[in-house]
Amino acid sequence: MIVPITGKVSYSITLDPTVWIFDDRKILLNDAFSKKVEEIEEMDDLEKVSERFNREVLETKMNRPPVNKSISKIEGEEILKNSYVMPLHDFITNAEIKSDAKNATFITDGEEDVTVTLSELEDGYFLFSLNGKPLREDGPVHYFYRDGSNKDNPVKNIKKIVIN
Repeated sequence: MIVPITGKVSYSITLDPTVWIFDDRKILLNDAFSKKVEEIEEMDDLEKVSERFNREVLETKMNRPPVNKSISKIEGEEILKNSYVMPLHDFITNAEIKSDAKNATFITDGEEDVTVTLSELEDGYFLFSLNGKPLREDGPVHYFYRDGSNKDNPVKNIKKIVIN
């Protein structure tokens, strides 16, 4: 179950929420709407820059491929119990929204389509795992505003994002 991003973008991309469970950018749903996440995200940006610098310097000298961090058994068990959201910022940045775009519409299945501002889209979260399971019935993703104002009533059944 994929979610394409189309419309006024330089690159139409396809999101695959089924693989996000292995993505280090995922955030626990319980932590998503707290100040703690903003601090972690700021630190993550600094760590990413540092890691990239180290990788560029060290790997050019050693000429070795990067090694992916494996998941321990305990981490794997935790993943299968928790609910996770994915920040949309990186995906929207990679799609490169064109300057004449005004907003974004979530095309849903069975419900009314929902339109949000571009900043709300970029700052929002997609819930992709509830209690360790993918969202099959009303998924593949649910949209939450960053401030959690729709935490009890997220946008569900999202099948496509169209940048208008």
